[in-house]
Amino acid sequence: MELTWTEFEKVEMRVGTIIEILDFPEARKPAYQLKIDFGSEIGIRKTSAQITIRYQKEMLLNRQIVAVINFPKKQIGKFSSECLVLGAVGEQGDVILLAPDFKIENGLRIG
Repeated sequence: MELTWTEFEKVEMRVGTIIEILDFPEARKPAYQLKIDFGSEIGIRKTSAQITIRYQKEMLLNRQIVAVINFPKKQIGKFSSECLVLGAVGEQGDVILLAPDFKIENGLRIG
């Protein structure tokens, strides 16, 4: 299915920095709970991410990532996810995070 340019523009992908990582033992599949700083205009958002195969918590702190910030909140048990971290999914379900090559301002839009 092809998207129109207008449809693509509705997807708000932004750069953010992971500022907190917690284990998420209540998740059905192994995951972390993340707090991500998207800058002063957007603020801090929470999400969960099934990225435990390739990433230890120490590897994620202060790492910049790309996430979609305009999906509706998703309730995962008692946890409310406020954005969707983007990554490429390998054959074994391992996720490789999408990230900028250089440190840039949090909140910048991907387009």
